[in-house]
Amino acid sequence: MPRGRLFSRALLADLGSPAAISRALSRLCARGDLERIVRGVYMRPKLNRYIGQVRPSVQQVVRLIARRNNETVQMHGAEAVRQLGLSTQMPMVPMFYTSGHSRTVRVGAAVAHLRHVAPDKLQCAGSPAGIALVALHYIGRRGADDRVLSHLKAFLTTTSDDDLAMLYSCKMPLWMRSFVQSGIHQD
Repeated sequence: MPRGRLFSRALLADLGSPAAISRALSRLCARGDLERIVRGVYMRPKLNRYIGQVRPSVQQVVRLIARRNNETVQMHGAEAVRQLGLSTQMPMVPMFYTSGHSRTVRVGAAVAHLRHVAPDKLQCAGSPAGIALVALHYIGRRGADDRVLSHLKAFLTTTSDDDLAMLYSCKMPLWMRSFVQSGIHQD
């Protein structure tokens, strides 16, 4: 396992009983050979000569936890709006939508909030179409205007034509469907 790469204790499930794996992980952490990031997530410590110990990003930890728990995770609408260039405000605390239960994940001093949402907001998670979808949910009917439409169209056409079709195939409110159909899916 390379230094700095996260792994879940589920990766070791075939190597012994859960109690034996827990004891071995505990001993390796006590010796400094492993570092426990959050419950059930570990990594081999990685040192950088300039900054010292390298920590994983909150996003990496959230993605691993989601994969481990078989959950779908999508970026929050505020972050999607920022990535689309519709806002310059950056959320102070990372937030994610999840199909799992709502909770807070702490990675050292960093914190991330996972908020349970309806499956409609988790469609096409991780893809440009999913980013556009949660951005539209976040902006809402009143905020959807020509400026939003031009940013969405530019964002989706630079990635691939499949993303436009993927967005249009998503389940969405009627106002959102007509907004997408009228401006983005005209071609």
